Formats: sequence, C-alpha cells, structure tokens
Amino acid sequence: MDKLFDLELLGRLLGLPYVQAALVAAAILGLLAGVLGPLIVSRNMAFAVHGTSELSFTGGAAALLLGIQVGHGALAGAVIAALVLGLLSRRSSDHDSVIGAVLSFGLGLGVLLLWLYPGRANNKFGLLVGQVVGVNFASIALLSACGIAVMLVLLVIYRPLLFASVDPDVAKARGVPVGGLSVVFAVLVGVATALGVQTVGALLVLALMITPAAAAAKVTASPLRATVLAVVFAEAAALGGFILSLAPGAPVSAFVTAISFLIYLVCWTISRARGRSTRGASVVAVPMPAR
Repeated sequence: MDKLFDLELLGRLLGLPYVQAALVAAAILGLLAGVLGPLIVSRNMAFAVHGTSELSFTGGAAALLLGIQVGHGALAGAVIAALVLGLLSRRSSDHDSVIGAVLSFGLGLGVLLLWLYPGRANNKFGLLVGQVVGVNFASIALLSACGIAVMLVLLVIYRPLLFASVDPDVAKARGVPVGGLSVVFAVLVGVATALGVQTVGALLVLALMITPAAAAAKVTASPLRATVLAVVFAEAAALGGFILSLAPGAPVSAFVTAISFLIYLVCWTISRARGRSTRGASVVAVPMPAR
C-alpha cells in the first residue's frame, strides 16, 4: 500500500519532463474524448470505436516493426479502419457484422506484427494497455496538431452532425448529407482513438471514449450540458489515472478505466434516484376517484 501512496515519489515524478508531456497528452485526449463521446453514444457507435482502436493497434504495431513513430502508424491504421468501416457498412443491418470482421482481422494482423517485432516486450505491452514513458514531445506535437484539426472540423459540421445523429431520417429529408457526415465523423473518431494508443492503450481506449459520455447521458438530456460533463469526466479519468499510476508504475489504463467506471456508477445512481423520485411524485399527484 505504501508503494501506491508514496507522495514524495509522486512529487518527484511530476517534475520529470516525460511525465509532464504525458499529462499534456492526457489532457488533449480527455478533451477530444469528451467532445466526441456524446455524439458517439447518440449514434450507437461504441462497437465501431472498439473496432477502430484495434486497427489503430495494428498500425502502431506496424510502426514498431518498421522503426517509425508509433503515433503515425496508429493514426494511419485508425483512419484506414474508419474509411473501410464507412464504405463496407452502408446498410445498418451490416454494420455490426462488418465491424466484427474487420476487428478480428486487424487484431490478428496486429498480433502477428508484434510477434515479428524484435524489440523490448515493454513496447509491445504498452501498445495494448498504455505506457507513460511512451509519450514524448514529438508525440505531443502530433497530438496537438491532430487535436486542433479534429476540433476545427467538428466545429464546422457540428450542427448538421447533431441533427443527423438525433433524427437521421428527418435530416436526410431536409437535405443534410447524412452519409458523408457519417464518414467524416468516423474519421474524426478514428483520429481521436489513435491518439489514445500510446497513452491509454488500444484495448482500453474505449473506456475513455465512451464511458464519460455514457455517464453524462445518465444525468442530462441536453447536448450542450452532456458535452461539458463528458469533457469534465474524461479529463478527471485521464489526468487522475495518469497521476495515480505514476508511483506504483502500473499500467495507466487500469486507473483510467477504474475512475471512468466509478463516475459512471455515480451518474447511474443519480439517474435511478431521480427516476424513483419522479415516479413517487407522479403517484402522489394522481387524484383518488370519487365515491
């Protein structure tokens, strides 16, 4: 237990440049996850995010094998995955089966590429569950550039995208390019997912992209409030998870997912309590029939 709560060691670690770079990366990833998350939840794209993360893992593994920056490989893998999923799953009935097929292929290929990689086992493990020391200032530059690009594109398409997410049939009837927006949004999600490979890891980046937004949806129906809450929850999970993982040197994703799930449980409890309160008030308000 002392190893988990060594405040002196934690203070020294927070002063290290690579730790500060990792915290900046966590903050950027938390912002992107919080902004994109409510739209992902409203569009029922959680499984698609998981599939994209597996292909970003494959791209990262290929980058390791080729000796290039992991972030570039993960980004390429995620964008290719988003485009493939968008092109192959035009019909909603095919969506889940296409994701399952692409996901399994990408994961199998990624495992093969990791097996071929002759380097340290820590690098392989870090791709799956995240690694603080894997983030450097070159990674920060890539994160920042991609994060700004994602936010700018989202700012341009947000209103029609929100309309298409809430009621796609009416949006299509009004002339909104629903199909094109879906592909663009899938690419944005792919970019954000790829950015989490070096930090949270490919297997558990889903927790940061989905859980904070799902928690926010439990306590508010307003898109604006849900986005604000999702950003706050995602930042708390990302930054809190990084800080808690430092002293024991444990995988970052274990703490990120734990904090995310705790936030979700709190919001779920609040939602249930509100539901019971509303049902109780409606029962009290029902007038008794006259005799």
